[in-house]
Amino acid sequence: MDERFETDELVYDGRVARVRKLGVRMPDGNVVGREMVQFPGAALVLPVLDDGRIVLIRNYRFAVDESLYELPAGMLEPDESPHDTAARELIEETGYTAGRVEKLGQFYTSPGVSDEIMHVFIASELTDGTQQLEQYEEITVEPVDDAEARRMVAGGQIHDAKTIGALALYWLRENLP
Repeated sequence: MDERFETDELVYDGRVARVRKLGVRMPDGNVVGREMVQFPGAALVLPVLDDGRIVLIRNYRFAVDESLYELPAGMLEPDESPHDTAARELIEETGYTAGRVEKLGQFYTSPGVSDEIMHVFIASELTDGTQQLEQYEEITVEPVDDAEARRMVAGGQIHDAKTIGALALYWLRENLP
């Protein structure tokens, strides 16, 4: 058992996540109750076409009952590297294959309750192909120019946190001296 935890009870063990009920020993010695959702990690890919357009997708999300503008992403499979996950998700969700996939950064998705790390990659030298969607997926591909993506974030049309975070990393990198 992790020495930070006074108590550790597995509450749920599902296909996508585990939920643990914990007694967390704080720096002052007090023990407080917390719940933690554990995920295997995920990878997100920011596809950029040769003309500079960013390939967004519209993806139906049942938890919020909405089709969201997003960047392609997915969970890490057992023994799969984040790089390979990003390349796989790009093909599956957009149909594009990348000639180049490079790490852009990573971040925690919700560190107050989860240990999930989102690995962010940028894909370029794209070749168009056919989506390989799961039977249940409803995803459309919608490339937009950089200025439009910025307007969509600022205007609230893009309100998926992982997509906003990845775009921020991309825009910051593009503007570094």
